[in-house]
Amino acid sequence: MRKISLLGATGSIGVQTLDIIREHKEEFSLISFSAGKNIELSRKIILEFMPEYVSVESKSDAESLKAEFPDTAFGYGSHGLLEAAVYHKADILVNAVMGSVGLQPTLEAIKLGRTIAIANKETLVTAGHLVMGLAKEYGVKILPVDSEHSAIFQALQGEHEKNIERLIVTASGGSFRDKTREELAEVTVKEALNHPNWSMGAKITIDSATMMNKGLEVIEAHWLFSMPYEKISVLLHKESIIHSMVEFHDSSIIAQLGTPDMRVPIQYALTYPDRMPLLSGKRLRLEEIGKLHFSKMDLERFRCLRFAIDAGKRGGTMPSVLNAANEVAVAAFLEGKISFLQIEALIEKALIQHNIVNNPDLETIQAADQEARRFVTSLL
Repeated sequence: MRKISLLGATGSIGVQTLDIIREHKEEFSLISFSAGKNIELSRKIILEFMPEYVSVESKSDAESLKAEFPDTAFGYGSHGLLEAAVYHKADILVNAVMGSVGLQPTLEAIKLGRTIAIANKETLVTAGHLVMGLAKEYGVKILPVDSEHSAIFQALQGEHEKNIERLIVTASGGSFRDKTREELAEVTVKEALNHPNWSMGAKITIDSATMMNKGLEVIEAHWLFSMPYEKISVLLHKESIIHSMVEFHDSSIIAQLGTPDMRVPIQYALTYPDRMPLLSGKRLRLEEIGKLHFSKMDLERFRCLRFAIDAGKRGGTMPSVLNAANEVAVAAFLEGKISFLQIEALIEKALIQHNIVNNPDLETIQAADQEARRFVTSLL
């Protein structure tokens, strides 16, 4: 029985992780979890999975739930999130929380020797050097949950790093992949949230539409697989059937294929190095698909992807600024305060004004993050 701590249990990845635990109750148990403001769903999770520790956003919600479930321990805020991550009986931490708040809990869980199933992009984007360095020091596995990184991870099983020619990260193109930049000027929030292939949370769906999501994944791939940016490329693939590929120097390419279902990479991270049946999963039938399409990525059309790759190459605190600026800008778009194209304009201004600090420690990363948030907020 593998005991799981789950950060972000009420989000898209969190809910699908619960599906895996539910389907394999003899293999997994939910020992602790964190949630935000979705108390109704949190209540249902507690009733079904009976975790020992739960963290929510506010003190009042924690006290209310404690009155309902006296046998469960509760916390709240950033301290509660950390407690959920390092709960002493857990074997695996699934980090599916949104935003940079996922960084500190991940670092602390690594120090306790926990296996990390990482779905929180910001953790590796903002502090990849700290996370992977600490994981190496403590002998901890960092297992990717993102479908693209899981695909690369699976394609690399049994292979030698010296034989890798490049990593090929595929991208669906998001909600507006067929629109010109001129057509993007007037797009609405509702249109942006209509992803053609995947069912995801609002922020990630917007990131997919701007292609920032793919840029963050390139930075993640750099850290997860110790690969220079020059050996990571992005390929537009509308069907989201090939989740990513690895090209080797003998010209062979190994790809991982499947229907767009995040439960597949989640379950692989939880069961690695073994595999288990996904009983409710839809099988891929290539004869039904018929054709797969690919095209070159246009970095002028998708400027956020270019910003992210450039920020990753420059390193230091620049990826932290990129991520923080993007979070504020996307939130402003979702609230109707700015237009779709203003997202990238705000990010670009934040990157231009920032003075890079190389090899930053955690405190410096957090300071750069907050500075970028204040700067972008001042422009709204």
